[in-house]
Amino acid sequence: MKSTYTYCIAALAILSVSACKSKSDKQNAAPPPTSVNVVEANKSDALYYDKYQGTVVALNSVELRSQVSGFITGIFFKEGTVVTKGTPLYEIDKRKYEAAYQQARANLISAKANLSKAQKDIDRYNMLLKSDAVARQTVDQATASFETAQSQVAVAQAGVESAATDLSYATIRAPFTGRIGISQVKLGAQVSPGSTLLNTISTGNPIGVDVVINEQDINRFYRLQKNSTDSTFRLQLPDGSAYNHTGKIFAIDRGVSDQTGTIKVRVQFPNAKDQLKDGMSCVLQVLNDESGNRVQIPYKAVTEQMGEFFVFIAKDTIAEQRKVILGPRIQSNIVITDGIKPGEKVITEGFQRLRDGGKITLGAPSGAAAQGGAGAKSGTQPK
Repeated sequence: MKSTYTYCIAALAILSVSACKSKSDKQNAAPPPTSVNVVEANKSDALYYDKYQGTVVALNSVELRSQVSGFITGIFFKEGTVVTKGTPLYEIDKRKYEAAYQQARANLISAKANLSKAQKDIDRYNMLLKSDAVARQTVDQATASFETAQSQVAVAQAGVESAATDLSYATIRAPFTGRIGISQVKLGAQVSPGSTLLNTISTGNPIGVDVVINEQDINRFYRLQKNSTDSTFRLQLPDGSAYNHTGKIFAIDRGVSDQTGTIKVRVQFPNAKDQLKDGMSCVLQVLNDESGNRVQIPYKAVTEQMGEFFVFIAKDTIAEQRKVILGPRIQSNIVITDGIKPGEKVITEGFQRLRDGGKITLGAPSGAAAQGGAGAKSGTQPK
């Protein structure tokens, strides 16, 4: 009986040892390779732009103000239309200016008549003086009267020109060809010289876009002013659509603001269809200096960890985690400025379960459709 008990205990011990050994073997067994999909990193053209908030401005804009006082007696344009240079726009009651002009002309005629008389007197006295038929004092008085008459003619001539100028100011004309705005005065309104705003006229084609840049970018924009292409400057309209024409630098401001450390740059765009309006907000897109033939990979392959970006590279059957420097995003791809060489195989699906040095096998991973758009923080846009 004792022997039978001993045999049972031994058998149980052997079974326990076998079970523990089987469990240990299972724990020490290597995990199966992770099934992944890969894409080869290739170089391709990458045009990307830096964005600046801009404001559309007319290259030439003038506020129309009267230079003489009076009442508005005529408005000769349609508001919001293009007017040509020299076109009459407003008329101020000109009756008193016409009268002043006629009076100035009459004064000039009178002064010229006095001059003519003085000229004849001096000529006659000079002839008499030759035969000593007149006193020298009389000749001197005639000479003085002649010079006085000459000065009176000059004064009268200046009066005519001044009256003519005032009369011309009574009709306000377009200083250049441009689009005129809504009138600020109506018929019968009284205007004062220099203070009453009548209207504003501005050019529309070409037109400018003003942006403010940091002083660190000044040299870049000076280079672009001397050497730029048709794709250097683009414009995004307020509704998000792209403007169909490209621009060029019109002017860079004379100096940097000592308060903000910025400088204003004006870029000129054609505007034949009058799409751009003075004062409109827009986004100026400037071609980045690093645009060109760059390495690109699918954006979904990128993961972010503590503000740094990583991808997994397939090295035969091993996954290697690689830190990368990102450029701008171009549709579904991302530009890689450092960290990946052309031709390397980037894991795009299945990397969520990987570690650096993990085993991999090529093939569609389970749940690939769900994992493809889930790349850790795949919505994070690099800055």
